Amino acid sequence: MAYETEDPPLADRRIPAGGDWLSPAELAALTPEILVERMKALAPRISAAAGEAERLRRPVDEIWNAIRASGYFYMYVPKVFGGLEVTTDQFIDVSLPIAEACASTGWAAAFCAEHNWFLSHYPKETQAALFGGDFPYIVAPVVSNPPGMAQKVDGGYRITARWKWGTGVMHADWIMGSVIVPGEGDRPRMLTCLLPAADAQVIDTWHVSGMVGTGSNDIAVKDLFVPEARTVPFDLLISGQAPGSRDYDSPLYSMPMLPFLAMTAAIPAVGAARCALNAYRTRLEQHVRMGAQSRQADKPAAQMRLGRASVMIDAAEQIIRKAGRDNVAAGALAGTEQLAERIRCRAQIAYAVSLCREAVACLGEAAGSSAQMLDQPFQRAVRDINTIATHVVFDVDTAYELQGRSLVGLPPNTMLV
Repeated sequence: MAYETEDPPLADRRIPAGGDWLSPAELAALTPEILVERMKALAPRISAAAGEAERLRRPVDEIWNAIRASGYFYMYVPKVFGGLEVTTDQFIDVSLPIAEACASTGWAAAFCAEHNWFLSHYPKETQAALFGGDFPYIVAPVVSNPPGMAQKVDGGYRITARWKWGTGVMHADWIMGSVIVPGEGDRPRMLTCLLPAADAQVIDTWHVSGMVGTGSNDIAVKDLFVPEARTVPFDLLISGQAPGSRDYDSPLYSMPMLPFLAMTAAIPAVGAARCALNAYRTRLEQHVRMGAQSRQADKPAAQMRLGRASVMIDAAEQIIRKAGRDNVAAGALAGTEQLAERIRCRAQIAYAVSLCREAVACLGEAAGSSAQMLDQPFQRAVRDINTIATHVVFDVDTAYELQGRSLVGLPPNTMLV
């Protein structure tokens, strides 16, 4: 049963009707290169709708439906079910045009594509029922903060939860949510449960200063039955070693989860930074500051800021790409050796996002007051990158501490590695 919350109002979400899947012939012809071209062609429409996404506080329906129609969400569906099994570099190639046009839409889309990788870790019967049945791909948030509570019953669990940060929920058909099962062994177990989006309430809580268009509202369920086959142990999901993924040949499906999540979340950081860079460059070409007689583009100081920011953003992208590849390779490792790689990849990606934030700050110091008008993409990019950088996986203090502890042989002091 859905959680009947007293918190008004409920969010005006859209549960997909289905029926808009690619045909077998269309899917067989789809390649990552085709997806890149489709996203580049769609980018001007996404950019034009970015202000509307902020007003709605969710991705714009027309844009979201166009992303669905492109085949974007098949990227991490296993090939055995008709998916693309893209590399991490291909995923970045396809996703960056969306993120550069609208970081919020890019964030929601990238996470929902990535979450099909999560589904590949569930029991085979569940994957066959969805990927091989009525859902060639799913659109689902993955939520764990705070974890809900679960009670073991015959055939599964009864769960109650109020999760925050539900990215993707405004257009979701499924939800993945983490719960704690108390009283089992030395410590409680954590599971990630898969449930139909229609069985949950979506509470309208997303009132934020940046990444406004993601629609990452709260999700609530009360005393909802979840079959055992729709659960996966959280610790196995983090390590990339859940039983459901072990039969796949591609190393993608055995890579550790958290650095992959960080890589996915970093794509919109690069996108927001590039949006700010492009807006700043356009202003330089057109703008004459008060009291001056020449365009800003002719001023060495403005040129230096533009050049510095461009190099920082490019460097950040390359760091993120390498960390993504290294994380895939880490799937072949185990124990402390894999843990060290997970920590290192997380720290590198956190550093890359800090570079994006620093690059935008460098531009913002010289962008001028008119760049702060609410119809200007520059100010939205500033708010977006500042919000992205607050994500828990981008906390540089924690990331650097974990890396330092690893280098001197100390264990991590958090489970988020």
